[in-house]
Amino acid sequence: MPFASVNGQQLCFEDTGGDGPVVVFSHGNLMNRQMWVPQVEALRGEFRCVVWDERLHGRTKDDGALYTYWDSADDLLGLLDHLGVERATLVGHSQGGFLSLRAALRAPDRIKALVLIDTAAVAWPQEALTQMSGVSEGFRTGGPDAVAPAVLGMLLGKPEIHQDWLRTWQEQPQDRLADAVAVLMGVDDISARLGEITQPALIVHGQVDQPVPLPLGQMLRDRLPGASELIVVPGAGHTPSLTHPDQVNGPLSAFLRHSA
Repeated sequence: MPFASVNGQQLCFEDTGGDGPVVVFSHGNLMNRQMWVPQVEALRGEFRCVVWDERLHGRTKDDGALYTYWDSADDLLGLLDHLGVERATLVGHSQGGFLSLRAALRAPDRIKALVLIDTAAVAWPQEALTQMSGVSEGFRTGGPDAVAPAVLGMLLGKPEIHQDWLRTWQEQPQDRLADAVAVLMGVDDISARLGEITQPALIVHGQVDQPVPLPLGQMLRDRLPGASELIVVPGAGHTPSLTHPDQVNGPLSAFLRHSA
């Protein structure tokens, strides 16, 4: 598995290679690069697809410290440097969207377009922070089995894949999982800066997403100057690219062919 030395971390990534436009996929909290398998399989050959594990996730070898999504944005830009890529389209799910938005603010000339899946530009309300605090402490003291019954359903909503992701969590140290959720809790509000992000943007959102409700996706559609449309995936929860790939890949492919 290749690693990129970026900002003092060793970022695990995979690159399909080829001469097509570069698309970088950034995963959501408690997920990893494997969540993008349905999209990479659909797009490889036509596009150069890059997936990576963010800090405190997957096989990335990080320093274990807490970080911000501005740090993650810098990690992504550093990964582009490592790959020798000047400009790319960014596809981000949830926290992957948080860092993609910040990368567009940090280095607008390097971002061709954005695809934002079940993500937001605001900080969490107190109710959500209280819930996340309980999840973080549950990971720290009881491990994945202590939080799986509630969290897997909320994040994935597709019981047949729950066990695969539970095993992924079980392979991680409990404190690492807890700290990943702690980082999520600290996201800052950038909604006032959305007007600065002028790249073409596609917004995709699960109709019944609980962690990031649909109105937050509608906010992105309304406030991003380059947002073309909002794709609402009927019956999908927080992770439609994984649970409803057939309904996501068509609009995603069409957007990338037009904008990437």
